[in-house]
Amino acid sequence: MKYLMLKKIDRFIAKIEPPNWVLLISSFVFLLRIPSLFEPYYYGDEMIYLTLGNAVRNGLTLYSQIHDNKPPLIYILAAVAGNLAIYRAILLFWMLVTIAIFWHLTKVLFEKNVRAQQVAVTIFAFLTTLPLLEGQIVNAEIFLIGPTILAILLLLKDPTKKHIIIAGVAFAVAALFKIPAVFDIPVVIIYWLINAVNSKDIKIIIKRTVTLFIAFIIPIALTFVWYALHNAALDYFKAAFLENIGYLSSWSGNNQTSFVVRNAPLFIKGGIVLLGLIILRIKSSKLSKSFLIAAIWLLTSLFAATLSGRPYPHYMIQVVPAFSLLIAILVTSQKFEQVLAIIPLSLVPLALVYYHFWYYPTFPYYENFISFATGQESKWQYFNNIDKSTEDNYNTAKLIMLTSANSDKVFVWGEEAPTIYALSHRLPPIKYAADYHITDFSSLPATVDTLSNNPPKLIVLLHGSPEIPGLNILLNKEYAQISNSEINSQIWKLLKN
Repeated sequence: MKYLMLKKIDRFIAKIEPPNWVLLISSFVFLLRIPSLFEPYYYGDEMIYLTLGNAVRNGLTLYSQIHDNKPPLIYILAAVAGNLAIYRAILLFWMLVTIAIFWHLTKVLFEKNVRAQQVAVTIFAFLTTLPLLEGQIVNAEIFLIGPTILAILLLLKDPTKKHIIIAGVAFAVAALFKIPAVFDIPVVIIYWLINAVNSKDIKIIIKRTVTLFIAFIIPIALTFVWYALHNAALDYFKAAFLENIGYLSSWSGNNQTSFVVRNAPLFIKGGIVLLGLIILRIKSSKLSKSFLIAAIWLLTSLFAATLSGRPYPHYMIQVVPAFSLLIAILVTSQKFEQVLAIIPLSLVPLALVYYHFWYYPTFPYYENFISFATGQESKWQYFNNIDKSTEDNYNTAKLIMLTSANSDKVFVWGEEAPTIYALSHRLPPIKYAADYHITDFSSLPATVDTLSNNPPKLIVLLHGSPEIPGLNILLNKEYAQISNSEINSQIWKLLKN
């Protein structure tokens, strides 16, 4: 009995243990991510996440007492991390696990084609790691692809009730990082429908879909219960869900244009997705499982990535899993699918060009780190090569920490405000940590009123920040400026305790 048990364990380990080539790719990813652990505090979104994470650590309730417009998981991870290096380290290990899950998915889709597995995993690993698409930076997209891949793997491999429930929860986790993850939920459902041959199949698909939906909605509903218990359910709904609706069309024209004109790109993209799915349904009998899944997934994920029309490179990370699978088909398939793969793949460069997606140089990034690691550059040279305002931000944050206590509130005005909050581990006296949050969701007069009624310990006016009407009256009456030759910003300290 003991011998049989050991044999089963050995077989299980052999099943999940990655081959040497996966371990080699993972080792390269580990090495390529090491520089990210030494980067300075500078990237706006990360700074907001860390600031809100600090707020959570200090007992503030997200959305009602401190604001941003993403679901809570990215901020909770920031709260767990506490600083940028640990936040990036969590991402490093998260992505090693994600690569392993993606390899298991390639085994299901390319069961007898090890070369296709190798190509797909290699493309996936490097595109989600290199600075080209901001792979080294903590963003919601890079976290959400892991649970999404896991969910699709479970639904394809063995869609038992247990696996469907786990998949639904995994999709919910992805959506609680960022809402566009929901566009990946239909991938396997559409695949099932394309392959349905009779009413019995449709009934099975409906049953599975209902189970999946319930498993998906329950974790999200529980977050609403939690925020309702903290009197923040409406704030949560407005910030993490409703505000993202306006965000979708914010770069698609101004509010004076008609609804149809403003959202025309959205309708066109929806039409392209629908047309693509119809073609896949018509040709499904001649297409392999791997091609159908990859093509459907590329259509849905590309729709999600281009939803807002914004050109941020990390948005394209959501497309990388499907893109990697199609590249593997293009490179290794011996069938006509090799040529067909070009059609869905061509949508990616078209989207990149049409939306003018930004990208970040890769080789200079690593050259800069090597120069620092080998002593050819000082710390400040290394930091300033990444962002020119870094040294000033660090010196400003240092002075804030020297002249205030951890519990003191500090108001920072300017584009780099989230960086200063994150570096100094101080919180704002209002619910907004970024200047654009104030201009978008509040107003400058309302901010001045709040500061006047409840003056913070420090008011920091960053170099180059626009003037706030009425603030000078408060500063001259209640504050004294702290001078420091090392910083370009103004720091004003409250005269009374």
